[in-house]
Amino acid sequence: MPHPMPPPSTPPVPLADLLARTDLGLRQIAGPREGVAIHWVHTSEMADPVPYLLGGEMLLTAGVHLAEVMGGAEGASGADGAEAGGPGLADAAGSGTSDAAGAGPSPAGAAEPVPADTARPPGALDAYLDGYAARTVAAGAAALGFGIAPVHDTVPAALVAACDRHGLPLVEVPAGTPFTAVESAVWQAVTEARHRELTRLSEAQRALAAAAARPDPATAVLRTLARHVHGWTALLAPDGAEHGSAGPRPATAVRTAAARLAQVMGAGGPSSATDTLPGTSLSAYALTGRGRDRQALALVVAADPHDPPAHAIAGVAAVLLSLITGPATVHGPATAEHSAALVRLLLGARPADVAPLLGPSLWTVVHAERRRDTTESAASLAAALGTSLVAPGAAAEPPTALGKRPGSEATAPTEAGAEATTAPGATPALRALIPADHEITAHPGWTLGVSEPAPVAELPAADRHAASALRRALAGRTALVRHRTPGPHSVTSLVAPTDARRHAQALLAPLADSPPLLATLHNWLALHGSWDRTATALGIHRNTVRQRITRIAGLLDTDLDDPDVRMELWFALRSLDRGAART
Repeated sequence: MPHPMPPPSTPPVPLADLLARTDLGLRQIAGPREGVAIHWVHTSEMADPVPYLLGGEMLLTAGVHLAEVMGGAEGASGADGAEAGGPGLADAAGSGTSDAAGAGPSPAGAAEPVPADTARPPGALDAYLDGYAARTVAAGAAALGFGIAPVHDTVPAALVAACDRHGLPLVEVPAGTPFTAVESAVWQAVTEARHRELTRLSEAQRALAAAAARPDPATAVLRTLARHVHGWTALLAPDGAEHGSAGPRPATAVRTAAARLAQVMGAGGPSSATDTLPGTSLSAYALTGRGRDRQALALVVAADPHDPPAHAIAGVAAVLLSLITGPATVHGPATAEHSAALVRLLLGARPADVAPLLGPSLWTVVHAERRRDTTESAASLAAALGTSLVAPGAAAEPPTALGKRPGSEATAPTEAGAEATTAPGATPALRALIPADHEITAHPGWTLGVSEPAPVAELPAADRHAASALRRALAGRTALVRHRTPGPHSVTSLVAPTDARRHAQALLAPLADSPPLLATLHNWLALHGSWDRTATALGIHRNTVRQRITRIAGLLDTDLDDPDVRMELWFALRSLDRGAART
């Protein structure tokens, strides 16, 4: 049965890779050992960490929360400080979020080791640990890491049994391995995997853009897509008729399932959907264009189910094919050369390659996110903006009868019932390119971030400015925010850009290796030190923001409550932003 397609996830790290690292000395002592993948690390000493788990993480604990149950450590109730930001035994055990450096077992101020067989009420620990393991599995955690020392000298046997019972991989973290070492190993592996994925995506985008400029662009895009996803691609009408295909022709069962997906979307279903068959993952995307018989078309891709980047590459092809088969640009019918230039521009081609074709016109970039309390569609927004140069993302369409909104996944809880929809670096629900002479106003049901008008050569910077404006709009719950560049007589113009950038790099050097900390500082300062709005903008919990800011203050050895310090840091961050825009 078709179901909404989830977006590509962060590349996971096989647990086996972590276990193989001799410098960590990790040892799995319970739970399944095959196919376990870690997406990130979270450290907590709370008795119930579930509200802070997003799924896919390795949960690390030194067992401080067991002390009260086992009757071996006073003040164990203070462990709540790990998440609430207050003092407690959790701090002594190195608890914190996965972003806070320095997390991990530490003997400073910690309780004395508690042997696993310490006297306790009969069955109390067993029942508690059984519930702890069950809740952790239900929250979607990938594994549990238990630190030896300073609280325990061995992993409690009841925890081993509970993890085996509930299918939760349990890893022993030796006394000599701080939790930050595990976190760093996961972060490094994820970064390397993401780099490989981004390189592959970049190469695929360039190849697809080149294919779109060929004489028969739809056929060329299908062939290029099939080559890069190592699978079968096809344009299907709702009745199952093929309007082109490429790649190895799959089995009859796969083609039948593909036709069913095309029929569901042709009948007004979701804008994207997937189906899974043995050894094959089917992805389908509704196109805004029409086939030769004026029927709505769907792009269907059959690929390896264990190849998440294939979905992202197919999404790029879907945008291309929508532009190729859809109506012309905002100024009426466009030449094939002009359409190909716009397609390449939307995909991030070098502006110099397309500037001669687009001319000297100024363009405005709009990033938009659909609010959850509306049924307004992406098509209505595109019409209101007066453009067909729209690249819809995963969250552009309203929820469907099949379940979640196409391309969406469960939203991480923040505080006070707020929901995080767009985090830094995430793809917005919709991105549009609009001639600068078109007026852009707020649209019901959508939150907009708008760049200043820019020539073609500066559109990459305008795209970043629109993304930043959208983040501010979401954080402030404002319908529309416009990016404004400081004027020629601003304070920043008094310092040479090279000198300003050199000063900024020196000032922020302690944060250079931690993009999450830099992003947190940037958003926190931009939002006037608001914990709640910064948490909403970043898609994280408010207490995580507090912990990061505390960590930043320590690394920079400064007082972030001082307005002079905040001003200097903001000046430094903006200098780095301007330097990035020029490159």
